[in-house]
Amino acid sequence: MENKNPFEYSDSNKRYYTYDYYLKHKFGRKICKIPLDIGCTCPNIDKSKGVGGCIYCSPRGSGDFAGLPTQSVSEQIASGKKMMRAKWGNDIGCIPYFQAHTNTYGDPERLIACFNEALDDVDTVGISIATRADCLSDRMIDELFRLSEKTFLTVELGLQTVHDKTAEFINRCHTYSDFLSGYRRLDGLNVCIHIIDGLPFEDHGMMMETAAEIANLHPHSVKIHLLHVLDSTRLGEMYKEEKITVLGFEEYVGIVCDQLEILPPDTVIGRVTGDGAPDNLLAPLWSKKKFVVMNGIDKELVRRNSMQGAKYHPVL
Repeated sequence: MENKNPFEYSDSNKRYYTYDYYLKHKFGRKICKIPLDIGCTCPNIDKSKGVGGCIYCSPRGSGDFAGLPTQSVSEQIASGKKMMRAKWGNDIGCIPYFQAHTNTYGDPERLIACFNEALDDVDTVGISIATRADCLSDRMIDELFRLSEKTFLTVELGLQTVHDKTAEFINRCHTYSDFLSGYRRLDGLNVCIHIIDGLPFEDHGMMMETAAEIANLHPHSVKIHLLHVLDSTRLGEMYKEEKITVLGFEEYVGIVCDQLEILPPDTVIGRVTGDGAPDNLLAPLWSKKKFVVMNGIDKELVRRNSMQGAKYHPVL
């Protein structure tokens, strides 16, 4: 059957540039990310800038699906590969993903040793390192550029929002200006910017402003997350006390499609939703059906006869 999808970077029904499509065309086979936890912390946890971490973050620092920090990097990768091969077969490449907390924050020698241990795995085709833009020392910047010469490196920067008032409320402990300073120091590297839709007290216009700012930066990739309200977090307590509300399914689908339309068509979309640990999720409960959310976005783009970049206006 003829593929009638008008979007250039797709061989399926997806009207946005999926990470899976990007990796398949870059490496010629299935590539799987393996989330790792090497026991890092964050400056808004250890009192360097604040305490308690982001109000939505679980104790594992968004690494709920990662390996255990009591295991070595090699052990976590081996365990991850076993699960991935059960799903995708043996002919896969792997991208170890240093996911939990801030993975350029801490003893540089230990961090570098962990990165190199991941590189040594025979199936590693690249590395992803999650961090904050305000946690990029000169030493770590130099190391990231060295790593990029050895492998396919992606630096994943948590921005969440461009609105400083929101960032202060969620205890992010850095400003958008701080983010831009760090982001610019990574010029020449593949950077993936993370944003969160549905943050407390942000309306549609504010979320679109975040997407518009990212469109102007034109990063290599973007991850769009849905705010998950988890039990045993400060956000969870606020939700129980009815101090905050969450996005509805159709509202979220509409926002994501609006954002995709203004993002550059050649920016890779790492995700269009997220995973909240199901046993710990308070809201929104509809987010448990991840594929329903993704299908909803696909259907809405078709309904609009639209696609990623349809309303993108490059900065001249």
